[in-house]
Amino acid sequence: MKWYFKVIYHYFDFSGRSRRKEFWIFTLFNAILTLLLSLLDTVFETYIFTTIFFMYYLVMFIPSLSLLLRRVHDSGKSGWFIFVVLIPIIGWIWLLVLLCSEGEHQSNLWGENPKGVENDRLINQIGKE
Repeated sequence: MKWYFKVIYHYFDFSGRSRRKEFWIFTLFNAILTLLLSLLDTVFETYIFTTIFFMYYLVMFIPSLSLLLRRVHDSGKSGWFIFVVLIPIIGWIWLLVLLCSEGEHQSNLWGENPKGVENDRLINQIGKE
């Protein structure tokens, strides 16, 4: 859950880098919520859950976009690279491969490696209590 709330905390943060884990945990939570609300709509034969779902996605559009841009930054690409999806079929596959691949290990134009930053913080805390 901490990865989901981290995305919420960085609501308007379009710079920097995001780990694969952060992106995919957030995506998994949204997919589960979508399935749950769809199931509830089907069971209760109402559209109230579709309305809740629509309002949720209106609120979560900006954090989802910022997370997507930070994830693309992690692989060393510009945020404008998300428009590769406009290329029929190949664009979606290309973006999916990019989102699934590991980010650059060293620092890049958009910041430090997010894995290295966390590990350094944890290592520096050892022995300081």
